[in-house]
Formats: sequence, C-alpha cells, structure tokens
Amino acid sequence: MPDANEQATETAPYPGFDLTKPSIARTYDYLLGGKDNFAVDRAFGDRFVNELPGSQQIVLDNRGVLVRAVDEIVRNTPVRQFIDFGSGLPTANNVHQVAQRFAPETKVVYVDNDPIVLAHGRALLAENKFTSVIQADLRDPASIYENKELQRLIDFDKPVALIFCAVLHHMNDDEDPKGAVRYWRDRIPSGSPVFISHFRSQNDAKTKALQEIMQGTLGRGTWRTEQEILDLYGDGFTVLDPGLVPAAEWRNDEAHEELTDWQQLIAAVLAVKK
Repeated sequence: MPDANEQATETAPYPGFDLTKPSIARTYDYLLGGKDNFAVDRAFGDRFVNELPGSQQIVLDNRGVLVRAVDEIVRNTPVRQFIDFGSGLPTANNVHQVAQRFAPETKVVYVDNDPIVLAHGRALLAENKFTSVIQADLRDPASIYENKELQRLIDFDKPVALIFCAVLHHMNDDEDPKGAVRYWRDRIPSGSPVFISHFRSQNDAKTKALQEIMQGTLGRGTWRTEQEILDLYGDGFTVLDPGLVPAAEWRNDEAHEELTDWQQLIAAVLAVKK
C-alpha cells in the first residue's frame, strides 16, 4: 500500500482529483519507468512486480509491439493517419514519434479518458500541428467521432489506422468491446488497418491471478481466448500474417528465446478492412 507520508506530500493536480484510486494509464506509466504517477499507482503496480514476479514483462512487450505495428503500417502502407484509443500517458516512442520519423506528415489523434493524459498530452503536442489529444471514453464512440479535433485532423474518406493497444481488455463484456470496434469498422474505408493487442487467456493459474488483481482493484481487466480476441473485429477484415500471436513474437526479428509463461499472456494482431 502507499506509504502514508508519501501520500501526504503529494498534491492533487486539480480540484476533485482522487489520490486514493489507481489509474490504468498512470500504472502503465509507472511500470514503463515513467514519472507521471502517484503513490497509489505505484502501490498497484508493485503488486504485479512483487506478488507476480515477471509479470511486468507483459507491459514491456506491449510497448514494443506497439512500436513495431506503427512502424509496419507507416512504412509498408500509404496510410498517414492514426487514431490511438486508450493511448495512456506520453512515454518514449509514442505513435506520432514512430510514424513521423518516417513520414512527418502523418496525423495522429490520441484518445484517453484520464484527464491527466489530456493535460500532459497537450503540453507535449503543443507545437505539433499534425497531432492532437482528446479526453473521451471508448465506451462512447460517437462522442469521439464527433469531436472537433478528431474531425479536424482525420479524413474518413481515406484509410485510417486504428490502434487498440492494451485497451479492449479493460472493457468488461457487459461494456460491449465488440460494439466499440464495430462502430469504427463501419466508419473507416477499405484499406484501413486495425491493430489490437490484448490479454490472452491461457486458462491457467497466472491468468486467474492477474485477472483477480485487476478486477479486485479496478473492477476491470479481462483475459480473453484467442477466438474471443479475433471476434472483436467482426466481419469485413482480413487478418495479416502472422495472425494472432504473443506480442513479443509479432513481427519481431529479434524474438529468438523461448517465451516465459507471462509473455504468453498478451497477444497482438493486425487486420485490414476489406
């Protein structure tokens, strides 16, 4: 649990901010070595580090596969616009940094429901005219689609890359993650790539232990089977090679060592709308 003295010295970034509840975005930031987090987030992250040694690799593998996916799209397709859902806090090698290194004209809109993400994102992107961040909830896709900033940057008459990186598993089944993906499927044109990384259930003790921590603390965090992950796409997509595989292996030329049990618990897949 957070040290009482540590909590006492922390200042809420804005009135009404709750320093007693961890945030998914800030916990990811902590596990990735970032500094935009609070004692409650660090305590939550330390549960994975201390109670389930090795599980932190899931977060690291997820960041690595995101970089490779964006690089793959921008280098090998003509797509030059991205929407990153549940983007989290700024760290090294964000979507716009990876894409714009190769194609500076690439446009990126980050979407997250954490107000801290909005504040940090706007500061980071203040001088980048091709990139923006909006505070919105994936469970309300219409509010995202109708957002003026998104409409300013994204042209839905051209292919759009959609990034659902480690976000759909934070939607419980009753929150309709399939509906969230399919809303966007119906609004993007043919040729649009859609990337998903997701907790992959192995129906084992490690899967159960991780899910219990997530659900017990946050009330969300769902491991799904391979078929359940692929079913998130719905009809109208072509899954690209190598299909749905562990994130550490997805288009990774350096993946030679045998994966740990933890690394088997997050998978990645890229598909293109027909």
